[in-house]
Parts: sequence; C-alpha cells; structure tokens
Amino acid sequence: MIDTHTHLEPSEAREVLDRAREAGVTRFVVVATSLAGARDALDLAAGEDGVYAALGIHPHNAGGDDDAQGLADLRELLAHDRAVAVGETGLDYFRDYAPRDAQRRLFDGQLAIADDLGKPVVIHTRAADRDTLEALAGFAGTVILHCFSSPALLEPALERGWYLSFAGNVTYPKAPELREAARRAPANRLLAETDSPYLSPQAVRGRRNEPANVMHTLAVLAEARGEDIGELERQIDANATVAFGL
Repeated sequence: MIDTHTHLEPSEAREVLDRAREAGVTRFVVVATSLAGARDALDLAAGEDGVYAALGIHPHNAGGDDDAQGLADLRELLAHDRAVAVGETGLDYFRDYAPRDAQRRLFDGQLAIADDLGKPVVIHTRAADRDTLEALAGFAGTVILHCFSSPALLEPALERGWYLSFAGNVTYPKAPELREAARRAPANRLLAETDSPYLSPQAVRGRRNEPANVMHTLAVLAEARGEDIGELERQIDANATVAFGL
C-alpha cells in the first residue's frame, strides 16, 4: 500500500516509517509546504527506500516579499530525481492567512513550473472551488485533488480526468457525501492518503495520525465501493505509480 500524502518531521520519520511498513504500507509521498520543508523531504527521500517527495509552497505562505525567488528556488529543488510532484499548492479562502491575489499568483507560478517540468500537481483547495477551477482550466498536466473534501468539485474532476485522493475524513460518520464521491470515482483515478499528522481516520480518531493509518482509510473506501480490499489496494498502488511516475 502507498500513502500518497504525508507530512513527516525529520526527527521522527524513521520511527513512523517503520511502523507503517509493519502495517503493510511500503511507499510514501512526503509532501512539503515550504522551501525548508522541501529540503527536508528530499533528504528523507534520498535516504529511505520507497519514499518520494512532492515539493510546493502552501497558499498560507503566499504574499511574502520573496515569492518570486521562492518559485525560482522551488524549480531548482524539483530537479531532484526523488521529486515526483509540485505541491501541495492551491488556494485556501477558509483560513485566509494570505491575501487571495497573492495566493493566486503563487498558485499560477507553481502550475507553470509543473507544466514546464512535466510533473503532476497536488492541489490544496478550501472554500475556493471557483477560483481553483479557473486556475486549473489551462493546465493540461496531471492533477491530484489532495484530501478530496468538496462535492462541488466532483463533476469537474470526473470530466477532466483528475485524480481524487481521499484522506481520513472519508471515514467520518458525518461524511456520507465523501464516501459517495469515492464510490463514483473511476477505479483508475482513486488514491488514498493520510495527510498525517492531521485527519486521523475514525478508527483512531483523537490520536496523532501517521502513514500506517492509511490502511483504515483503505478499508472504508473498499466498503463504500463494494470492492475487495486487496484488489482495491493493488488498484490504488497502480494508480499512484502512474500519477506520480514512480
């Protein structure tokens, strides 16, 4: 099994990865949201089997005086052979920690890098459906909607052939609309993630999340889709291989 989206602290990564491997999770996409995090993710990926890095600048970090330099530095880091995607990047109008125009400029800049380098983009979008769709309208590459949580994006995602990646919130009792979205996702466009240390699945809710827990999300996805858990595990692993070029 693969966890397609996890955030790991360097000081505890080895211990967390060992527990995940014991649970049957053998591949990981470690996601950075800043330049410092990108360097840490690359260091981890370079030293651990089955670990890859997605490198991006989160919308919360938009609006600084050095956004242009940050994009230039990010482009250089993405040349690393263990860097498999741009992101997470996108728009967040729920927290609004950064000006919306600055978020959009930073998002557009990362989409341009992904286009130039031929890498997929890992999208964070919250309370920004319309502007996210607008930004992605001209992007012809691979799109992965991380922690899929917006039913309004389901139809556009299906039409455009985007990947839908489901995190622990798909397991919550009050999220039937997410399980319905997972049921409707084409078999070859379905991914699973933890977004750890956030969004622990219902079975371990209240505890700090980690990659081993993607197995709980897998079980709920299989139940929602009426599929054999082993077959779905193999399908998701194959999907990730294609989506990230692993």
